[in-house]
Amino acid sequence: IFIAIGGDLSPGRLLQAYKSGIFPWFNEGDPIVWWSPDPRMILYPDDLKISRSMKKILDDCVFEVTFDKDFESVIHACKEQKRTGQKGTWITQDMEDAYLQLHHMGYAHSVEVWYQGTLAGGLYGISLGGLFAGESMFTKVSNASKTGFIFMVQTLKHHGIRMIDCQVFTPHLESLGGNEISRKKFLAELSQCLYQPTMKGNWGWVLQKTS
Repeated sequence: IFIAIGGDLSPGRLLQAYKSGIFPWFNEGDPIVWWSPDPRMILYPDDLKISRSMKKILDDCVFEVTFDKDFESVIHACKEQKRTGQKGTWITQDMEDAYLQLHHMGYAHSVEVWYQGTLAGGLYGISLGGLFAGESMFTKVSNASKTGFIFMVQTLKHHGIRMIDCQVFTPHLESLGGNEISRKKFLAELSQCLYQPTMKGNWGWVLQKTS
Protein backbone atom coordinates (compact mmCIF):
# COMPACT_ATOMS: atom_id res chain seq x y z
CA ILE A 1 0.00 0.00 0.00
CA PHE A 2 1.26 3.44 -0.95
CA ILE A 3 1.18 5.66 2.15
CA ALA A 4 2.65 9.10 1.40
CA ILE A 5 5.00 11.19 -0.73
CA GLY A 6 7.56 13.65 0.59
CA GLY A 7 9.19 14.30 3.92
CA ASP A 8 12.84 13.57 4.50
CA LEU A 9 15.19 10.74 5.45
CA SER A 10 16.18 12.08 8.85
CA PRO A 11 16.94 9.42 11.50
CA GLY A 12 13.89 10.37 13.57
CA ARG A 13 11.50 10.14 10.62
CA LEU A 14 12.98 6.83 9.41
CA LEU A 15 12.79 5.22 12.85
CA GLN A 16 9.21 6.40 13.34
CA ALA A 17 8.31 5.02 9.91
CA TYR A 18 9.73 1.59 10.72
CA LYS A 19 7.92 1.56 14.07
CA SER A 20 4.72 2.18 12.09
CA GLY A 21 5.42 -0.56 9.53
CA ILE A 22 6.35 1.93 6.81
CA PHE A 23 9.53 2.15 4.72
CA PRO A 24 10.83 4.40 1.90
CA TRP A 25 11.15 3.04 -1.63
CA PHE A 26 11.68 5.32 -4.61
CA ASN A 27 13.94 5.90 -7.60
CA GLU A 28 16.75 8.41 -8.10
CA GLY A 29 15.29 11.83 -8.96
CA ASP A 30 11.81 10.99 -7.65
CA PRO A 31 10.26 12.36 -4.45
CA ILE A 32 10.47 10.14 -1.37
CA VAL A 33 7.67 7.56 -1.45
CA TRP A 34 6.58 5.64 1.67
CA TRP A 35 5.06 2.14 1.57
CA SER A 36 3.34 -0.38 3.84
CA PRO A 37 2.52 -3.47 1.71
CA ASP A 38 -0.55 -5.64 2.09
CA PRO A 39 0.17 -8.53 2.23
CA ARG A 40 3.58 -8.30 3.90
CA MET A 41 6.42 -10.77 3.37
CA ILE A 42 7.92 -11.90 6.67
CA LEU A 43 9.96 -14.76 8.05
CA TYR A 44 9.62 -16.20 11.54
CA PRO A 45 13.02 -17.57 12.61
CA ASP A 46 11.48 -20.96 13.48
CA ASP A 47 10.26 -21.28 9.86
CA LEU A 48 13.73 -20.92 8.32
CA LYS A 49 14.32 -23.52 5.59
CA ILE A 50 17.83 -24.73 4.82
CA SER A 51 18.28 -26.95 1.78
CA ARG A 52 20.54 -29.98 1.87
CA SER A 53 23.05 -28.27 -0.41
CA MET A 54 23.11 -25.17 1.81
CA LYS A 55 23.60 -27.31 4.92
CA LYS A 56 26.71 -28.76 3.31
CA ILE A 57 28.04 -25.27 2.47
CA LEU A 58 27.43 -24.16 6.06
CA ASP A 59 28.98 -27.33 7.52
CA ASP A 60 32.03 -26.98 5.27
CA CYS A 61 32.53 -23.34 6.41
CA VAL A 62 32.95 -22.21 2.80
CA PHE A 63 32.31 -18.61 3.87
CA GLU A 64 33.12 -16.48 6.91
CA VAL A 65 30.24 -14.37 8.23
CA THR A 66 30.59 -11.19 10.29
CA PHE A 67 28.26 -8.50 11.66
CA ASP A 68 28.81 -4.74 11.31
CA LYS A 69 32.38 -5.12 10.14
CA ASP A 70 31.94 -3.03 6.98
CA PHE A 71 28.43 -1.55 6.76
CA GLU A 72 29.48 1.09 4.26
CA SER A 73 30.81 -1.46 1.75
CA VAL A 74 27.71 -3.64 2.13
CA ILE A 75 25.16 -0.89 1.45
CA HIS A 76 27.26 0.40 -1.45
CA ALA A 77 27.46 -3.10 -2.94
CA CYS A 78 23.68 -3.45 -2.57
CA LYS A 79 23.34 -0.17 -4.44
CA GLU A 80 25.59 -1.42 -7.27
CA GLN A 81 24.01 -4.89 -7.54
CA LYS A 82 22.45 -5.55 -10.96
CA ARG A 83 18.89 -6.82 -10.53
CA THR A 84 16.70 -8.59 -13.06
CA GLY A 85 13.93 -6.35 -14.38
CA GLN A 86 15.34 -3.18 -12.80
CA LYS A 87 17.07 -0.46 -14.82
CA GLY A 88 18.67 1.24 -11.84
CA THR A 89 18.72 1.22 -8.07
CA TRP A 90 16.33 2.46 -5.41
CA ILE A 91 19.27 3.01 -3.05
CA THR A 92 19.97 6.65 -3.84
CA GLN A 93 22.93 8.54 -2.41
CA ASP A 94 20.59 10.18 0.11
CA MET A 95 19.35 6.73 1.17
CA GLU A 96 22.91 5.46 1.50
CA ASP A 97 23.85 8.45 3.67
CA ALA A 98 20.71 8.13 5.82
CA TYR A 99 21.21 4.46 6.63
CA LEU A 100 24.89 4.99 7.31
CA GLN A 101 23.80 7.58 9.88
CA LEU A 102 21.40 5.04 11.43
CA HIS A 103 24.27 2.57 11.52
CA HIS A 104 26.41 5.01 13.49
CA MET A 105 23.44 5.41 15.89
CA GLY A 106 23.31 1.63 16.41
CA TYR A 107 20.02 0.88 14.61
CA ALA A 108 21.15 -0.18 11.11
CA HIS A 109 23.25 -3.33 10.83
CA SER A 110 25.10 -5.25 8.17
CA VAL A 111 25.96 -8.88 7.62
CA GLU A 112 29.17 -9.46 5.67
CA VAL A 113 30.00 -12.72 3.91
CA TRP A 114 33.66 -13.27 3.10
CA TYR A 115 35.20 -15.73 0.64
CA GLN A 116 38.96 -16.15 0.81
CA GLY A 117 39.27 -12.78 2.53
CA THR A 118 37.15 -10.87 -0.01
CA LEU A 119 33.64 -9.47 0.54
CA ALA A 120 31.48 -11.89 -1.46
CA GLY A 121 27.96 -11.01 -0.31
CA GLY A 122 25.92 -9.44 2.42
CA LEU A 123 22.80 -7.65 3.54
CA TYR A 124 21.69 -4.80 5.76
CA GLY A 125 18.60 -3.67 7.65
CA ILE A 126 17.10 -1.99 10.69
CA SER A 127 16.73 -3.54 14.16
CA LEU A 128 13.91 -2.39 16.44
CA GLY A 129 12.95 -4.46 19.47
CA GLY A 130 12.11 -8.00 18.37
CA LEU A 131 12.01 -7.04 14.67
CA PHE A 132 14.73 -7.01 12.05
CA ALA A 133 13.65 -5.19 8.89
CA GLY A 134 15.74 -6.44 6.01
CA GLU A 135 16.42 -3.79 3.37
CA SER A 136 18.65 -5.24 0.66
CA MET A 137 21.21 -7.91 -0.09
CA PHE A 138 23.88 -8.53 -2.69
CA THR A 139 26.02 -11.40 -3.85
CA LYS A 140 29.21 -11.68 -5.90
CA VAL A 141 29.78 -15.40 -5.28
CA SER A 142 27.07 -18.05 -5.61
CA ASN A 143 25.29 -18.76 -2.27
CA ALA A 144 27.13 -15.97 -0.42
CA SER A 145 24.08 -13.82 0.38
CA LYS A 146 22.02 -16.90 1.19
CA THR A 147 24.70 -18.00 3.66
CA GLY A 148 24.63 -14.57 5.28
CA PHE A 149 20.85 -14.56 5.54
CA ILE A 150 20.68 -18.03 7.10
CA PHE A 151 23.48 -17.26 9.56
CA MET A 152 21.78 -13.97 10.49
CA VAL A 153 18.38 -15.57 11.11
CA GLN A 154 19.89 -18.32 13.27
CA THR A 155 21.92 -15.80 15.28
CA LEU A 156 19.07 -13.32 15.76
CA LYS A 157 16.72 -16.11 16.83
CA HIS A 158 19.20 -16.95 19.60
CA HIS A 159 19.11 -13.30 20.66
CA GLY A 160 15.32 -13.01 20.81
CA ILE A 161 14.40 -11.55 17.42
CA ARG A 162 10.84 -12.72 16.71
CA MET A 163 10.25 -11.62 13.14
CA ILE A 164 12.26 -10.75 10.01
CA ASP A 165 10.48 -8.20 7.83
CA CYS A 166 11.16 -9.06 4.18
CA GLN A 167 8.69 -6.41 2.93
CA VAL A 168 7.58 -7.84 -0.44
CA PHE A 169 7.27 -11.35 -1.87
CA THR A 170 10.10 -12.98 -3.80
CA PRO A 171 10.44 -16.69 -4.67
CA HIS A 172 13.96 -16.57 -3.17
CA LEU A 173 12.65 -15.50 0.25
CA GLU A 174 9.79 -18.00 0.04
CA SER A 175 12.33 -20.79 -0.54
CA LEU A 176 14.05 -19.77 2.71
CA GLY A 177 10.82 -20.00 4.71
CA GLY A 178 9.29 -16.58 4.23
CA ASN A 179 5.54 -16.20 3.88
CA GLU A 180 2.97 -13.46 3.39
CA ILE A 181 0.68 -12.21 6.16
CA SER A 182 -1.91 -9.45 6.12
CA ARG A 183 -0.86 -5.89 6.86
CA LYS A 184 -3.20 -5.92 9.84
CA LYS A 185 -1.52 -8.99 11.32
CA PHE A 186 1.93 -7.58 10.60
CA LEU A 187 1.18 -4.32 12.41
CA ALA A 188 -0.22 -6.22 15.40
CA GLU A 189 2.89 -8.40 15.64
CA LEU A 190 5.15 -5.40 15.08
CA SER A 191 3.57 -3.64 18.08
CA GLN A 192 4.40 -6.69 20.21
CA CYS A 193 7.99 -6.75 18.91
CA LEU A 194 8.46 -3.12 19.90
CA TYR A 195 7.91 -3.97 23.59
CA GLN A 196 11.31 -5.70 23.53
CA PRO A 197 14.49 -3.70 24.05
CA THR A 198 16.47 -2.95 20.90
CA MET A 199 19.95 -4.43 20.56
CA LYS A 200 21.78 -1.22 19.71
CA GLY A 201 25.44 -0.74 18.95
CA ASN A 202 27.90 -2.65 16.81
CA TRP A 203 26.59 -6.21 16.56
CA GLY A 204 30.08 -7.57 16.03
CA TRP A 205 30.56 -6.78 19.71
CA VAL A 206 27.00 -6.91 21.09
CA LEU A 207 26.18 -10.39 19.78
CA GLN A 208 29.53 -11.78 20.84
CA LYS A 209 29.20 -10.28 24.31
CA THR A 210 25.72 -11.76 24.91
CA SER A 211 26.31 -15.21 23.39
